[in-house]
Amino acid sequence: MDDLLLYLAALAMIYLMPGPDMILLLQTGARQGRRRALATALGLAMARACHVTLAAVGLASLFKVLPWTFEVVKFAGAGYLLWLGIRMFKAVSHGALPDQPANSPPGQGLAAMRRGLLTNILNPKALLFCSVLLPQFIQPALGPVLGQFALLGAILVTVGAMFDVTYVIAGGWLGRRLEQSAIAQKVQGRLFGTVLIGFALRLAWAQ
Repeated sequence: MDDLLLYLAALAMIYLMPGPDMILLLQTGARQGRRRALATALGLAMARACHVTLAAVGLASLFKVLPWTFEVVKFAGAGYLLWLGIRMFKAVSHGALPDQPANSPPGQGLAAMRRGLLTNILNPKALLFCSVLLPQFIQPALGPVLGQFALLGAILVTVGAMFDVTYVIAGGWLGRRLEQSAIAQKVQGRLFGTVLIGFALRLAWAQ
């Protein structure tokens, strides 16, 4: 029980730290509404499940054996975050609000889910996090290791989804507060765009 509480506390601290996932959810909730933001959260959950699976099969060790694979994934993820940040700036600069729910064409939910999936799955640090954290709570004496890994992974994805829904709600609340002020929307768009670009640069420098 103590180990489980410690594991939950570790997950909570990670999910409370500002990161590209959180910013993407807040921005999507504020600009596109909760439905699109929930689709983004689904994409994030899928990516986390993939990271847990890859960690279980030991793929993270590939980064140690072939360091260039880490660099490839890292720069792909940084490039994607940079593209998202620049896209936010462009939308603000053109004075457009193309992502408002009322004007969004069908299929935007799928696009939102894809943004969440790519934002997380192209972050090699997320895979390394799973590979480092989960084995610390595996106890072979308690039963099959694979089963414990699956349980810890399910908890990781579930707790992450709970935090994501909280950020979705916060983003929707923010959007309603800003919808009456074009200036506030521009400031919010530029701020979130700047933060995403900052995360892109930080990821590009990650070792």
